[in-house]
Amino acid sequence: VFWANQNSPFFFFLKKNKSNSLKTLSVYCRVRPLGAEDEECCIEVISSTTIQMHTPEGFKTNRNGEYKETQYSFKKVFGVSVSQMELFEHVAKPLVDDLIHGKNGLLFTYGVTGSGKTFTMTGSPGQGGLLPRSLDMIFNSIGPYQAKRYVFKTDEKNGMEIQTEVDALLERQRRDNNFSVPKTPSTRLKADPEIADMIKPEEASKLDGVDDDSSYSIFVSYVEIYNNYIYDLLEETQEDAIKPKPPQSKILREDQNHIMYVAGCLEVEVKSAEEAFQVFWRGQKKRKVANTRLNRESSRSHSVFIIKLAQAPLDADGDNVLQDKNQISVSQLCLVDLAGSERTGRTGAEGTRIREAGNINQSLLNLRTCIEILRENQMCGTNKMVPYRDSKITHLFKNYFDGEGKVRMVVCVNPKTDDYEETLLVMRFAEMTQEVEVARPVDRPICGFTPGRRHRNQAFKDELSHPGILPSLPSCELTDPHDDITLPRLIEALKNRQRVKQISPDTFGIIQGNKAEIERLEKKSKMQEHKIDILQKTTKIFEDDKRSLQHELGTREQRLQRELSEKRRMEQRLHGVISDTQFKWEKECERRVNALQLEMQNKLWVKDEKLKQLKAIVTESKTPGRPEPPPRQTQSASPSPVPYTHKNTHKTPGFNGHFGQPGQEESCVLEQIRPLHRRSRSAGGEKWVDHKPSSSMDLGTVLQPVIPNAIQVSAPSEKALSKCDRYVLTHQEVASDGEIQTKLIKGEVIKTRGGGQAVQFTDIETLKQERKRKSSEGMSASGDGALTDVETRCSVAVEMRAGSNMGPGYEHHAVTKRRKP
Repeated sequence: VFWANQNSPFFFFLKKNKSNSLKTLSVYCRVRPLGAEDEECCIEVISSTTIQMHTPEGFKTNRNGEYKETQYSFKKVFGVSVSQMELFEHVAKPLVDDLIHGKNGLLFTYGVTGSGKTFTMTGSPGQGGLLPRSLDMIFNSIGPYQAKRYVFKTDEKNGMEIQTEVDALLERQRRDNNFSVPKTPSTRLKADPEIADMIKPEEASKLDGVDDDSSYSIFVSYVEIYNNYIYDLLEETQEDAIKPKPPQSKILREDQNHIMYVAGCLEVEVKSAEEAFQVFWRGQKKRKVANTRLNRESSRSHSVFIIKLAQAPLDADGDNVLQDKNQISVSQLCLVDLAGSERTGRTGAEGTRIREAGNINQSLLNLRTCIEILRENQMCGTNKMVPYRDSKITHLFKNYFDGEGKVRMVVCVNPKTDDYEETLLVMRFAEMTQEVEVARPVDRPICGFTPGRRHRNQAFKDELSHPGILPSLPSCELTDPHDDITLPRLIEALKNRQRVKQISPDTFGIIQGNKAEIERLEKKSKMQEHKIDILQKTTKIFEDDKRSLQHELGTREQRLQRELSEKRRMEQRLHGVISDTQFKWEKECERRVNALQLEMQNKLWVKDEKLKQLKAIVTESKTPGRPEPPPRQTQSASPSPVPYTHKNTHKTPGFNGHFGQPGQEESCVLEQIRPLHRRSRSAGGEKWVDHKPSSSMDLGTVLQPVIPNAIQVSAPSEKALSKCDRYVLTHQEVASDGEIQTKLIKGEVIKTRGGGQAVQFTDIETLKQERKRKSSEGMSASGDGALTDVETRCSVAVEMRAGSNMGPGYEHHAVTKRRKP
């Protein structure tokens, strides 16, 4: 439809409005190769539009007991042998065509983790994906018609402003001089080796039929949606090693045309495909990736790369951009790499990874819910609200599902059997998505001057640039309406120029050929310089790696030397400890041997003393003429060199039936471990608490400990302790010889500051019971019980040590130890 206004130099042409027509979402399927040849495959490509799912062994079957095979149809299926170029021709190239013609487009990859989504979108050196090929095609198509930098300028409200070339020049100078403003990367910067040569020269694409009467400019932005928060990957942050500042999340807003956009997102103007991909790669390095059990570099966020194309018509001269903001047309192409759905049980995720997987699965579930409700509204005629706002990814692209642009989805699948269940869910979602219809975008009116003005302006400039070959034109200014000289002169000059062109057509052909050859050589030279820069950067990277490895090797050698020296010092220290311990134990053993020898000598001395006393008694009994004394208890005592122990032994005849069984004798042995507090005859004024537990047994021995002024209790109490000065505890246990051993644990009752009583133990006495059988001869020799011989008269005796108070009238020679202060 053509319409013109007589009062305006503009004309308008508008294509047919197709806003009433609907078109389903285009869904494509790509199958990635298996990782190993011997793996079992669960997907088979039947045709160019159909695949078949085979249930692997070990999974549930259908009701008939046979494996269920399901087929799914797509707009086109790309097998394992399909190249990146072929995939781009069918999927992304139509979206790039719409972008240049002022229409929006959305392309996203969908699938489980490790299915090849990032490779499909980005690619690798020599096998560029959809994103680098789209950039290459855009700049190959609009390269000659690009406006100078900063002629188009974003207004930070998802709109565009336009300024003159003089203002754009001043803007460039200001940004070059102002270091606070981040500079956009230049095409002359060295390329990263990881992204060099993404596309082969023979695979370059170009769109024909581009409007050459318009001026174009490309802006790119790159954001990621991580844990349902939007972050700008191109935002320049000041790195602080001491206190790093976390990135700030962005918010979604709606512009005046009700289009959703990311507020505060940095949009970088680029002038070549290499520069645009450099900007993309700068943001790609900041994207959240992690190593999981299923994927070594698993994407943990949804990435959105937005290509925005601004175009405006040229003025009537075909030289400058028309300074009219209303004539600016803005279109954008969104390339989305969705994070893969995953099961935490298979990926082995823990901690942060579980939270990331939960947010990824939740956003994908919300996308599926929106698609289901759209499908239900269209098929059933309902008007349910689509929950776009439940997730950032659906809220950002709600306009595309409402008909603001063309939507295409590439479903990436992995044919290995481990991903069968997840792949089955992806296939069902893709099948449902193909039934959703969206409105086709309305073609926007484009106004301008007469077509071809850029070409005519360029031809005129070319004519003026070759004054030496063709005759110069005379002055064409008419000052008089009756001037008959200027026009004939101009006609004659034009005829001469035409005659020169006809005479030497070969000369013009040679000039044009040389010019083309020069341009080709310049382009080749730039390409070689670019490769040299890449090689230099690669060499620098290798040298840096070499230096870092050498530094690491030196660090490890120093650490090894330190560990060896530490080991030697530890060995020397251990040898010293062993020597000291050995010397210490040698001294201890020598001391114990000496103590044992001294103890044995004391025992021998005691036995000698006993023998001397017995000998004296025997000698006294055999003296003639002396009357025999009546039998009585004989006591003897002698000083001992061992001052810290004493024994009291009481022997009783075993035939009278009062103190023991016949043929036995009883002995009570008291050992005083600490002679610090011994019992004394003068201690009658002290009052004792005699603590005898109810479980104590009465042994029936002759010698029993008698404590005067004692309060006998079975359990100590505060009342009893408050009335006494001393405390004794009777404790019984079985000795090593099987006899019952009694211990008297003594202590002093001390008053505390709080008004209570405390017991400080100071002494322990041990009572042992020994039983010995007497010989039958001694019993028969006694006759009627009279004490007629020495053995009978000495059958009752008391053996004592120095310091004992059991025998009255005997001298004590105990040495009292000093009490510790």
